[in-house]
Amino acid sequence: MLRVLGGPSEMQVQEATFFAFDDVCIPFRTNFQLHLIHGKRTPGWRDGPTVVVPRGPPGSHDEGVHYYGSTIRVGDEFHMWYIGRVGRNPNWANYEGFDGRLCYAHSRDGIHWTKPELGLVEYQGSRANNIVDFPRHIDMFMAPIIHDPEDPDPNRRFKITFSHRTGPSGDRRGGLSVAYSPDGLHWTTSPNNPRGSVAFEHSGLIKWNGCYFANGHSVGHPGPGRKMETYASYDFEHWTEGSALSMTRSPRLEGPDLEDRQNIWEEIHLGAGLHSWGNVILAIYGQWHGYPYGDRRYVTIDLGLAISHDAIHFHEPIPDFRFIPSREERDTRLGAGPALQQGQGMENVGDKTLYWYSIWRGDGQVRLAQWERDRLGYVQPYAAGTRAQFITCPFSVPTAGAPVHLNVSGLGEFASARVEVVDHHFRPLPGFSGDDAATLRESGLRVPVRWANHDSLPATDTPLRLKLEVGPVSRDCPRPDDVKIYAAYVGLRSG
Repeated sequence: MLRVLGGPSEMQVQEATFFAFDDVCIPFRTNFQLHLIHGKRTPGWRDGPTVVVPRGPPGSHDEGVHYYGSTIRVGDEFHMWYIGRVGRNPNWANYEGFDGRLCYAHSRDGIHWTKPELGLVEYQGSRANNIVDFPRHIDMFMAPIIHDPEDPDPNRRFKITFSHRTGPSGDRRGGLSVAYSPDGLHWTTSPNNPRGSVAFEHSGLIKWNGCYFANGHSVGHPGPGRKMETYASYDFEHWTEGSALSMTRSPRLEGPDLEDRQNIWEEIHLGAGLHSWGNVILAIYGQWHGYPYGDRRYVTIDLGLAISHDAIHFHEPIPDFRFIPSREERDTRLGAGPALQQGQGMENVGDKTLYWYSIWRGDGQVRLAQWERDRLGYVQPYAAGTRAQFITCPFSVPTAGAPVHLNVSGLGEFASARVEVVDHHFRPLPGFSGDDAATLRESGLRVPVRWANHDSLPATDTPLRLKLEVGPVSRDCPRPDDVKIYAAYVGLRSG
């Protein structure tokens, strides 16, 4: 296993991914300009819908489909849980008339989905539906789920945290609750629910370094606007009473004079869906844009990107970047601002990175955004005539044979990249630096790095770092600004 020593927590992974936008795993950078890439809709989206899981027919248990759920790949199959709602209120943020049920779909490729007839729950006299077996009295409106195959109890291999409406009129949201399942279809709630004492609206759940973290927004930290907060547990039953303030976009102001100012701030809506890339967490969060007069009808929500290395502290590579813009989404209700809702589900499939999301208002429906594999952002030289360089955080290689690959474009006859290895103290490693450095002229999603006499890294007693350079302008590399570096990989990926 590879030990990655960047950030506040040390990770052991089979393969480390150093994204170009990760300023913790790539802390040293000069003459490189950072760019992020908007999520693209499905192919031909201008001619057809982006929807991959549509709503059901009028009167069905999922005539309103709202994601706030999860997509998990287990083996060669994808599993999705989403919230099906009875009633098609055009502004689903108003919960009156809604009846939230946890529903299930599956897929072989993440694009073409099937709603199976599970036969588990009767609805309108029939069990021919995809409603999972979850306690009927719970009106759900969010469902972050994780697959935890390491749990010794087979009945707890799938885990969910949720909040739901409580009280006779359903006008109050309960605190954090948990449930368990052996297969994701039959669920048993904890007898100790609720596990949290405050309303917690959340979309993220992850197991990181042996600890469970739930990510959302609640009322744990004063000041205006929704903020990203995180609760933690080591056994999934006993959760911290206090939450960590993980990220905020609102001004840190307090005072009774702000009580009449609602929905006007830049906020974080329902925290973030959390996606592990081994040594870094990619977080897709609700980027709430308030309206000056506080009218929720005109609030808009894009989806933003944040990263973390401990599941507690998050930051944006480029603040306020609209990672998945809400503009021009089909089925957005006229007369209201465009708004999206995130879910928890992001996967590399072949040469693509896929992410599922939904519309916040209207009928929802699950949609798909995609990128070329791991090409979520890149660095590119921007000052002609000077050397562009970055150096990674340290990592240790306990056994020889760990390969290095680059996700890179723009290399070729007129542009090249040079990769060296240095030690923890930035000293060149013999056989991997200077005249022995690797020179790359091939572009691709996963280009192997080969030094003069080595195809992989050696085992060392001290940590190593990668050092990558592009330029300066010369006959060997006259167009360095063509080069885009998306990511570097160390080790062997598991899938």
